[in-house]
Amino acid sequence: MKKVRVGIVGLGRLGFSHAEHLKFHIANADLVAACSVVEKEREAVRQWEVPYIFENFEDMIVSKEAALDAVVIATPSGLHCGQVAKAMDAGLHVFCEKPLGVDVAQCKIAEAAVERHPELVFMLGFMRRFDPSYAHAKELIDRGDIGKPIMIKATSMDPDSMIDSFLPFAPTSGGIFRDLAIHDIDLARWFLNGDDVVSIYAAGGCYLYPEMAEYGDVDNACAIMRFKQGGIAMFTSSRTAPHGSQIETEIIGTKGIIRVAAIPEKNLLTIYQPVGAVRECYVDFRERWAAAYLNELTAFVACVAENRKPDVTVYDGTKCTEISYAAMDALHTNQIVTLQ
Repeated sequence: MKKVRVGIVGLGRLGFSHAEHLKFHIANADLVAACSVVEKEREAVRQWEVPYIFENFEDMIVSKEAALDAVVIATPSGLHCGQVAKAMDAGLHVFCEKPLGVDVAQCKIAEAAVERHPELVFMLGFMRRFDPSYAHAKELIDRGDIGKPIMIKATSMDPDSMIDSFLPFAPTSGGIFRDLAIHDIDLARWFLNGDDVVSIYAAGGCYLYPEMAEYGDVDNACAIMRFKQGGIAMFTSSRTAPHGSQIETEIIGTKGIIRVAAIPEKNLLTIYQPVGAVRECYVDFRERWAAAYLNELTAFVACVAENRKPDVTVYDGTKCTEISYAAMDALHTNQIVTLQ
């Protein structure tokens, strides 16, 4: 099988991991180009002997020497939709990290690009769908094992130890619901068969990091959402977990309940020490979702190679951005926000 020639833009924490997967772990992918505005990030992938290194995104996507088939976008959130449109207009298949955009107007730019190019593959990086445990939960739900799903309870907690690496991105992250809880929003819609949110209430605060208030953000928040078909979702989001990365989801159905990752344990070890019995936690999101990140990029490259479309669409990205935007509005106004 001919390898898919891939370029990547954005080589920060997650982008670097994506580049590593493309270079070393996906058999039918050939990482031939990388782009970053940061010299030390370019140098890091240059050491892998990636043949074409760029500082400018537009130069990379039109490069005749690189001759790309596809591009992976892992830049700051506010750049995503414009880069999606430019890449697809240049004839490239696109994988884009979440969120699709920081507002719905941006998302519409990406939607229009996807609609202009039905011959191309577009995939959005909602990687939790590719985690083996979450994928199995979806199979059980679709099979009817817990009856009709009626309530989703989700917790997403980033460790306090990562706050220094997050704060530089805080001004452009779009807020805690767009940056962190958007995965929970996507999973809730997925588990509730694509249902739409009709109302949201949210609350939160800057309890440990008051400087986040200047960006209109908080370090801890919760939200309650009601869906059109009557389902309910409750989200708890935190950037200040003292113990590590914790992602937990509970799906309550009419005939049963599924809980995913009730304890954020990284392995099956129990360590007995004078302080007691200890179960180690995941250090950060990259460790927790390592398999999911690899699986989603593998699926994207396979879609390009086999000329088929993925299940995760640009419209999923727009819906989740719309919901997260409404959640931030509810947080700031202390009012219930109704969606059309």
